[in-house]
Amino acid sequence: MARHGGTIDRDKVNATTEDDIDRQAREDGTDDTSHLSAPYPTPATVRKTLRMTQKQIAEMTGIPVATWRNWEQGRVGLDPAVQALLRILGREPDAARRALNVAAE
Repeated sequence: MARHGGTIDRDKVNATTEDDIDRQAREDGTDDTSHLSAPYPTPATVRKTLRMTQKQIAEMTGIPVATWRNWEQGRVGLDPAVQALLRILGREPDAARRALNVAAE
């Protein structure tokens, strides 16, 4: 059986910079500050607070980077488990790193 690759342009994804992500968030309206009153921080807020790239936070959490990007871009909804993870990462990043067995950088 022939194996078909996905439609993701990996070179383009890997070449995307933090500035590109911020610009795209502004353009698609996902850069708002509603996270300040939300019951959980946005994926982008957590990542930026931890000063990590999407690839780094995806590796730390064991989540595919494409999934993390979809969360940040609002392409998919965040189920309750993801919301809980974001609260933990946002409120207790050191404890989360210990639980995930990841050293702080």
